[in-house]
Amino acid sequence: MRIVHVDQIIETVAKLCWEACYYLPEDVLAGFRRAEKTEASPIGKTILQQLLENAEEAKVNHMPYCHDTGMAVVFVEVGQDVHITGGNFLDSIQEGVRTGYREGYLRKSVVGDPLIRVNTGDNTPAVVHTEIVPGDQIKFTVLPKGGGSENMSAMKFLLPGEGMQGVKNFVLQTIKEAGGKACPPVVVGVGIGGSFDKVTSLAKHAVLREIGVHHHEPHIAQLEKELLEEINNTGIGPQGLGGTSTALWVPIETYACHITALPVAVNIQCHAARKKTAVL
Repeated sequence: MRIVHVDQIIETVAKLCWEACYYLPEDVLAGFRRAEKTEASPIGKTILQQLLENAEEAKVNHMPYCHDTGMAVVFVEVGQDVHITGGNFLDSIQEGVRTGYREGYLRKSVVGDPLIRVNTGDNTPAVVHTEIVPGDQIKFTVLPKGGGSENMSAMKFLLPGEGMQGVKNFVLQTIKEAGGKACPPVVVGVGIGGSFDKVTSLAKHAVLREIGVHHHEPHIAQLEKELLEEINNTGIGPQGLGGTSTALWVPIETYACHITALPVAVNIQCHAARKKTAVL
């Protein structure tokens, strides 16, 4: 049994919040560079160059890459041999987000009641996904999720007979309807299977996968390739101003589902594809 004090959790989550907002992951930067080399539109190429310059400025000056520093989504894998002491586990994650957004001078974008809409002033509560896993460590991943791309995400139950083509049609429809409002080039997380709640979780988890890493199942990997090509053939382009770089990546996660259903979810991640991981 390993003992972890909540103070360690607070410190870790706080640091991840501002690091995620300041420093874009290397796989995303590499995606920008590849897209810049192949982009057919001069305007699109210029936008991609500007995104790279912006990322460098944010890194050098330790400031947010984008003014929308998102709603904090925290993924936690808790080892079953860990004992947490000193306070409440979930409260410590919220305190970490609260501290990180305050000390990192990150924009507070959360309203406490979805209808009354009063800002909570500290970007909490965060959305927390917890999984119990083997071992004696805790893995934290903070995903600051911007509003523009999240607003353009979608979920639908298809008929089982619609199959793979139905999935492709729905993903493409979602991307076309999003257009430039999702701040492309985007990462398109797709969930297929499960239940109403599970499929959206799959899509959210998909955007965490490193750009360039395909699904282990060959037929899903092939679907990822085909969707990426077809999305980039829509002509939406960087920032919706036309071009061949609408998406950087299309990761897909799947799960078993009921015989009567084919649920599909699309979670769009804007070009500010921020994520940061740490292990205690």
